[in-house]
Amino acid sequence: MLKVNIDSFSYTEKTVLKNLNFSVEKGKHISILGESGCGKSTLLKIIYGLLHVEHGSIFWKEQELLGPDFNLVPGEPFIKYLAQDFDLMPFISVGDNIGKHLSRRFMQHRKERIAELLEVVDMTAFADVHVKLLSGGQKQRVALARAIAKEPELLLLDEPFSHIDNFRRNALRRNLYAYLKKEGITCITATHDSEEALSFSDEIKMMRDGTFIQTATPETLFQNPKDAYVASFFGDVNSLEIDGKTRLLMPHQLVVSKTETAIQAEVLKSYFKGSYYLVEALLNSRKIYFNASEDLGANKKIFFKIKA
Repeated sequence: MLKVNIDSFSYTEKTVLKNLNFSVEKGKHISILGESGCGKSTLLKIIYGLLHVEHGSIFWKEQELLGPDFNLVPGEPFIKYLAQDFDLMPFISVGDNIGKHLSRRFMQHRKERIAELLEVVDMTAFADVHVKLLSGGQKQRVALARAIAKEPELLLLDEPFSHIDNFRRNALRRNLYAYLKKEGITCITATHDSEEALSFSDEIKMMRDGTFIQTATPETLFQNPKDAYVASFFGDVNSLEIDGKTRLLMPHQLVVSKTETAIQAEVLKSYFKGSYYLVEALLNSRKIYFNASEDLGANKKIFFKIKA
């Protein structure tokens, strides 16, 4: 469906994106995961058609997307881009904001379609409220509903849940991504939220300094991160010398052993995480982190084995 080939892109002399070549199949959800400033938002703007690429090409099916230098109105009608600024109309209601962007085939069932979209983003109770009276998180949910109102073939989301409270975020993500799968809408999400990327992506592309450094399924990326930078997105990383080799180990991979092993550490502190404790310990004058089912206290000597 989508083919992206970007040799390089820059706003000024500094290169922002380089050596990006990938494709996305219909109905798939791809997450671009990386720190702020690595180029995620720029890539989405290029795909949508807000920025022109001299050294590269973007194809949708067999059609080349030529960008703003060739289109009077930037952007493609079959693509919807949800930026971090929501661009809502503040002086009309939530329902009307969504209704103005409905696909034509829903015009005869306008109320039902608006109600369906409001339910997806859990904003049914706010249908008649003016947007200017909403919180930042509520506005973001309205913007999400408006983005899918026209049934885009490709949806580009830039940090789509950044303003939404944690207690509501998980349910909203489940509802939205389930809806996109049901409707066969291809989706690319730019995010720095590893939990979101792991739970809802078909594939994750790790971005650093404007290029992809590792692409894999969520399971593969989590279990086999390329380096400490990739691993750090999924929690604390332990770099240990084992049998003459340096290994990157996540906290869940270090298991407390009841018998003596070659790896011994001294407990410094236990942090309560709800269903488990994250324990900080000292190994050869270096801090390491592992998971435990209970508070281990401090100054306790423990042995480890590595989870296969």
